[in-house]
Amino acid sequence: MTLEPPLIPTIRRIKRFAPLQLGKMMGICYGIMGLLFCPIFLLMALMSPHLPPQQRVGVMAFGTGFAIAMPFIYAIMGFVGGIVSAFVYNLIARWVGGVEVEVE
Repeated sequence: MTLEPPLIPTIRRIKRFAPLQLGKMMGICYGIMGLLFCPIFLLMALMSPHLPPQQRVGVMAFGTGFAIAMPFIYAIMGFVGGIVSAFVYNLIARWVGGVEVEVE
């Protein structure tokens, strides 16, 4: 039986994020979150027959359009937000040293 030495936690510091990589990751994450809102807008479109005839087409088009567009809108916003966040983090991390995490 071999004895392994105990794992000693180590403090590491995140000094920099690659802006484009963080933008891609955030874009994909936000795009997936946008998919979660699709059923809400589709339900809105399905409930439109209960509205007055003048409002039906508008509500159906709005609900269906947003159900289709929401994942793309969220993905673009996440991509741009990830890039901006990485630039801001990198700037601030130069002054204060970054975020410390504990790893084993």
